[in-house]
Amino acid sequence: MKETLETKIADLKKKTIPKLQKKYEELFNGQKATSDNKIYLIRRIAYGLQELKYGSLSQKAENRLRELIKLYDPVNNKSIRPKISLETQARKKSLGRDRRLPIPGSVIIKKYKGKNIQVKVLDNGFEYNGKIYKHLTTIAEEITGVHWNGYNFFNL
Repeated sequence: MKETLETKIADLKKKTIPKLQKKYEELFNGQKATSDNKIYLIRRIAYGLQELKYGSLSQKAENRLRELIKLYDPVNNKSIRPKISLETQARKKSLGRDRRLPIPGSVIIKKYKGKNIQVKVLDNGFEYNGKIYKHLTTIAEEITGVHWNGYNFFNL
């Protein structure tokens, strides 16, 4: 029976980390895996297998993707963040704004029990359902009814 791409990917979940690392090396021309995280390895190997079967992005598509990331990725692209003076930066550092948070004005989206939850990041807090909250944890608790770490709940 011929093994399909889907079964190959499904079988990755059953493999141990050393076997996944070996498969990674085979697939990526002897390049050592940069991680021993099982989920990461499964995803990278699955992507590599799909590239082998269907081909990778064209150079034109990759270039366009990089352009779009430069233009529209406010979390990772520092060039489009608002310019802040050194004095303001020092003040913000003393306030202790968590680096895991996206920049103010961004919207955190979470799907929970079939509902899309949207939380807007503010300078000093968060907005959810028209109310202002100081902590993500409070929002997570309101949504679930039980205590949750806000960063974990929203995958930040």
